[in-house]
Amino acid sequence: MKVSSFMPAVTQIIYDLGLQNSLDGITFECPQIALKEKTPVVRCVLEGKNYTSDEINTLFSKSKATGESLYFVDEEALGKIAPDVVFTQDVCDVCQIDTECASLAVNKLEKIPELISITPQSLEDVFDNVLTIAKAMEQEELGKTHVAFLKNKIAKIVDQQRAARVMPKSVMLLEWIDPLFNCGHWIPHQIGYAGGIDLLSHPSGDSIVIDWHKIVKYNPEVLVIAPCGYTKERTLEDMKFLEAKPEWNSLRAVQNKQVYLADFDMFTQSSASTLVDGIEVLAHIFHPSVFTEPKGLEHKYCNYFKI
Repeated sequence: MKVSSFMPAVTQIIYDLGLQNSLDGITFECPQIALKEKTPVVRCVLEGKNYTSDEINTLFSKSKATGESLYFVDEEALGKIAPDVVFTQDVCDVCQIDTECASLAVNKLEKIPELISITPQSLEDVFDNVLTIAKAMEQEELGKTHVAFLKNKIAKIVDQQRAARVMPKSVMLLEWIDPLFNCGHWIPHQIGYAGGIDLLSHPSGDSIVIDWHKIVKYNPEVLVIAPCGYTKERTLEDMKFLEAKPEWNSLRAVQNKQVYLADFDMFTQSSASTLVDGIEVLAHIFHPSVFTEPKGLEHKYCNYFKI
């Protein structure tokens, strides 16, 4: 069986399951390990460009309004791969190619593959997606074992909080800086498992633009900034937009130096293993006296005031 992944999260899941030998045909945004080994067939007109957060948001908004996708499929390359299954997505038609665009491309191929849309809304959906992918690749038991392992890690985090009788921290996680977007889908669930609560979030729903004054009024104890598609280093370039806002210096998180930058793949990329990494990181950030820094993840986040 040969599969192609039009979704970075799916690519990561396939690697986590050890099934990458069956994978070829990925996106330009997939994890680096895959980009070194596999053929990128999904491209974007913005590749290689260095736009600001606001410029990126404007370009994607215009694309959505006109119905013209910024993504396209290299049909010749995909045709040579001739996959049996193509995994696509409908979580967000802004930041990744969607099923409709994928379908238009694959239906032109001599061999038309099965399209499977991976569209999680909640953290539980993400775990279910692992099972869907494993089953489609005829390795369902492998998927069940992987999910059980990850859920056990979460259970240990929850049990440790219960034993320490921690109080949940007031938190906000931003998915974009300019304009400001709250967090949605599975991220509020991650925050909850880590011992926090984000009252401005949208659990199991889309992230949305949020007014700065709502954030000021909410005044969270901890602010985590993980823009979609950004590493912590790229996020640092856009922190000037936050620092310029009125009342920035009066926020509790700023005064107490509890502002953190984090790589996107621990939050906005819906691969089960990286989301559990995110929970481990958040647990340490929220409750450092209870949770030690997770080994191997030190490079994935930082305290903004200790850079």
